[in-house]
Amino acid sequence: MKGLAWCATLWLLWCLLLVLSWPLALLALVLAPLVWLLALPFAVLGVLLGATLALLRAVLYLPARLLGSRG
Repeated sequence: MKGLAWCATLWLLWCLLLVLSWPLALLALVLAPLVWLLALPFAVLGVLLGATLALLRAVLYLPARLLGSRG
């Protein structure tokens, strides 16, 4: 339900912007997918970095897990 409320809020804000300044609203409509496309590689990089750090942590903690940590 939260996603639906977020979409409805964005839609209403865009409609308000359309009424107040239609060229700006149309520009936002055109630029939004371009901004998303530019941000996509950074999102993929974040996922890859998180996975790499998780793998490094698992490798570093493996000896302690095998020996049975006493903590």
